[in-house]
Amino acid sequence: VSKPAPYWEGTAVINGEFKELKLTDYEGKYLVFFFYPLDFTFVCPTEIIAFSDRIEEFKAINTEVVACSVDSKFTHLAWINTPRKQGGLGPLKIPLLSDLTHQISKDYGVYLEDQGHALR
Repeated sequence: VSKPAPYWEGTAVINGEFKELKLTDYEGKYLVFFFYPLDFTFVCPTEIIAFSDRIEEFKAINTEVVACSVDSKFTHLAWINTPRKQGGLGPLKIPLLSDLTHQISKDYGVYLEDQGHALR
């Protein structure tokens, strides 16, 4: 708060594909950048799906949304490819960024060292 967000870059799953993504891709826009602990957990999908389902409302106010966890890009893709009725996300309209090295989570002060994942 009261200072620029730490720079990040990494691989995200966007529309079912792996793409490189970085903070500067969002220059000139607002960005909701949020963390969640792990893929295939019970509470996280409802929040991620809610952001995805309302992306047009965010875009209408010049805002993009990116979700980030310490899971790999492959785990993100598997979660997206799993139907919602089976605990998956299904198709998403927002990127899922992989923070496999945990550096982004650490830079933002949300990494729980003892648990090996980020706060929600």
